[in-house]
Amino acid sequence: MARRSFDRRTFVALLLAGCADPTPNLVPQVTPLPQTPTPQQPQPVAPPTESGSMSFDAWSRQFYERAVRAGLPADLLTREMAGLVPDPRVITLDSRQPEFAKPFGDYIKGVISDDRIAIGQRKRVELTPITADIEAKYGVPGDVVLGIWAVETAFGGTMGSFDVIRSMATLAADGRRRQWAEDQLMAALRIIGQGEFPRSQLYGSWAGAMGQTQFIPTTFLSTAVDEDGDGKRDIWGSREDALASAANLLSKGGWVRGQGWAREVTVPDGFDYALTEGPRETPDWWARLGVVRADGLPWTTADQTAKCMLIAPTGAQGPKFLLLPNHFVIRKYNNATTYALGVGLLADRFGGMGPLVQAWPYETALSTADRIASQKALAALGFDPGQPDGVIGVNTRAALRAWQKSRGLIADGYLSMQMVGLLKAEVPWVSPTPPPADPVPQAPTPGPAPQARR
Repeated sequence: MARRSFDRRTFVALLLAGCADPTPNLVPQVTPLPQTPTPQQPQPVAPPTESGSMSFDAWSRQFYERAVRAGLPADLLTREMAGLVPDPRVITLDSRQPEFAKPFGDYIKGVISDDRIAIGQRKRVELTPITADIEAKYGVPGDVVLGIWAVETAFGGTMGSFDVIRSMATLAADGRRRQWAEDQLMAALRIIGQGEFPRSQLYGSWAGAMGQTQFIPTTFLSTAVDEDGDGKRDIWGSREDALASAANLLSKGGWVRGQGWAREVTVPDGFDYALTEGPRETPDWWARLGVVRADGLPWTTADQTAKCMLIAPTGAQGPKFLLLPNHFVIRKYNNATTYALGVGLLADRFGGMGPLVQAWPYETALSTADRIASQKALAALGFDPGQPDGVIGVNTRAALRAWQKSRGLIADGYLSMQMVGLLKAEVPWVSPTPPPADPVPQAPTPGPAPQARR
């Protein structure tokens, strides 16, 4: 028994010795446990694009990846971006800057034309059941909604024919307003992806405004409503949906039910125009300074409590207005005094009010060069107008009023050609002397007849 046990032990030892690695190994080897691979999220890869523009194609690939990460389906993006090329018309329109700014009064007179007033008054009668329901629901007067409809698309007649997807892609790739344009592009793609409307329906202005009341895609998603109850928010084909969506935008913007939007006023001789675009006070406060309604009528109870701002958009010689809070709500549709004043005055005429008491004065259109020169002159004289960009906004008008007041002029903040001349006279270098004209060519020496130009 003992011998058999010894033989067995000897056999096992010899067997292990034969299987050992002959190379000495002083460090014990540890076999690692197999690791479970971490799942990797596939990175979105845009399909190749060949638009003919390297910069557009580069932007397209990057946008595709961002859009997939933002939750847009890859198949939707692949389908809608296939064959997408920039629209040169959009680039041209986006970069177009008119050499001469249209005078304020000319713009308003163009908006409130006799033809537009007549059409609006007919629409007012025709659509009373619709606008009455909209006013009851949203608190916005039907005449104001009709005014927006008239100004935006001539009562639905000029909605634009640009492909919104292509327009927004063009603006985004151009880069000047990339984030805004990409936001609108993603919103337009969501409209398609949600099944609300196909791409063929998403047409509008070159800047992406769609439908009879010109909603950009993000506003459509957040604000458009189905007023006619057919299950679609059709701001293209349904007047009910388009008008109610506009009213909903104003309602969400803070429209004060029952209050007006503005009233024309008169001011006394010697009035301090430095108060324009300044304090917001009640009509009674302004009345103590001699500012009263131009039509001689009393303020309504609702309007008496409103905080109003005085403006004189064409200076002391033109009409003046006390702006109620609802004026600034209209500007949430388009943030321009001209736009909101045009919509409001048009609405008043639809409702039967007469023309303004004070007519708009004659104005000379100012060139971009004159506007920039005036801003540079104000800055040089110590009155900060902001960036000299040729846009006569709030900062420029405030600087102009301060300069006018310091020179004993009527401080109405209105940049007329006379004011441009006075500013240039104080700071001549802001208006460089034009280069001398080419000398008058001398009569050529008679010789062979020149060849015709081809």
